[in-house]
Amino acid sequence: MATKIDLAKYARDCLQKREQNKTRLSPGPVITISREFGCPSKKIACDLTDAINNKRKSDKWCWVSKEILAESADHLGLHPDEIQYVFDYKKRGIVEEIIAAQTRKYYRSDKKIRNTIGKVIKRIAETGNVIIVGRGGAAIANNIKNSLHIKLIADIKWRAKNVGKIRDMDINEAIKFTLDYDRKRKIFLDYYWGKTSDYSIFDLIYNCNKMTSEDIVASIIHILERKKFI
Repeated sequence: MATKIDLAKYARDCLQKREQNKTRLSPGPVITISREFGCPSKKIACDLTDAINNKRKSDKWCWVSKEILAESADHLGLHPDEIQYVFDYKKRGIVEEIIAAQTRKYYRSDKKIRNTIGKVIKRIAETGNVIIVGRGGAAIANNIKNSLHIKLIADIKWRAKNVGKIRDMDINEAIKFTLDYDRKRKIFLDYYWGKTSDYSIFDLIYNCNKMTSEDIVASIIHILERKKFI
């Protein structure tokens, strides 16, 4: 099971091996999974990876999310903690930018960091046989022909209930927190899309409080087989 391994090492090994032995004429295939906050994207990515690999004897797939942080920081010559704020959907203010430029030996602007993240995700997507969870992947990899872009949605109360359990919040507090996170993620996605995005950038949309994770994975597998991705 993908949950039983060192995910960072597994993802890096998968990607490096395919880059060294790549024979495809076109980039991909790649799957991106975006979500409204409170939907189980990582569980579905993990289960989907297992389901795909159970059907394949070679050319295994992997899924990545937090690994993008480490890879981007490495490209920038920075510690991952120094760019974590971007993945927390925050931006440095003008004063913070000035202080950072004056006090850090390896200063990188907010724009430089975000653009490097985009380049890292694009390279991963083009390498293929990978599922990218969040991180603006749907916008960054949208022009790759062999791609499938998935959006997970659910009723706000259903999502807030999940968030409240994890973060020990009452329902009203959790609803506010969830909606704020949705707004920040939309801004993050729009940055890489280059304009205001909508659901038309996704190929598939699944309602997580009306479909089980198992049904969602089974549906995606069927479509991947139809598209000859697997």
